[in-house]
Amino acid sequence: MRPMALLLLIMILGGWVPASAAPEPAAAIRRHPYPGPAERRDEREAMVATLRQYAGETSAITDERVLQAMRHVPRHRFVPAPERPHAYRDAPVSIGYGQTISQPYIVALMTQLAQVEPGMRVLEVGTGSGYQAAILFELTDQVYTIEIIAPLAERTGRLFEELGLTGIRAREGDGYYGWAPEAVFDRILVTAAAEHIPPPLLRQLKPGGRMVIPVGPRWGNQELLLITKSDSGDIATRSILPVRFVPLTGG
Repeated sequence: MRPMALLLLIMILGGWVPASAAPEPAAAIRRHPYPGPAERRDEREAMVATLRQYAGETSAITDERVLQAMRHVPRHRFVPAPERPHAYRDAPVSIGYGQTISQPYIVALMTQLAQVEPGMRVLEVGTGSGYQAAILFELTDQVYTIEIIAPLAERTGRLFEELGLTGIRAREGDGYYGWAPEAVFDRILVTAAAEHIPPPLLRQLKPGGRMVIPVGPRWGNQELLLITKSDSGDIATRSILPVRFVPLTGG
């Protein structure tokens, strides 16, 4: 056996392969090329470190793909300029029009509960700042998002164009009724609290799909729910934790 062939055999048996031939890590995700990728990177790393500190069977953030997405997407670009100093705090931040960008932990938890895989069709109800849609877009290239507040929908639409997120399908409309022409969806995330689970969204959820939604009274105590639909169409509901969201308008 030639020396080079012998060396390759030893490396393979030892579990090593050249970097160029190494398989992509299981946790790898798609990377949208944001402008200025190094800007405030340390703050994103600190935010992810905070997310890793959460503990509990249903509340710990353990999905590395979600954590990588949070590390990569520049959250501060989705916050109005006066609020940008607070963008990476683990707290909601005002984005105007009586709306907020959810705290990083809630964004991470809802994304993790959804279990988004590449190629899945995902509907987000309540575009808001656009940050949750951008996180989802790191995990699948089929993201649909609806915002009922016209000036906010217009502002976020311009931001998507500015950041090159033109692959996200966004429109103004009443998310209570979903996006029927594009249904069905593998995953649905609702980022405002409904007083009940909207029937149109249940109909637009694919068998085998998941919906993550806060449900409860307007401005009162709400529960973050994980809704699953079996292959036969049966609905199961699981309460995850108490939350406080702005109300879902429309419907």
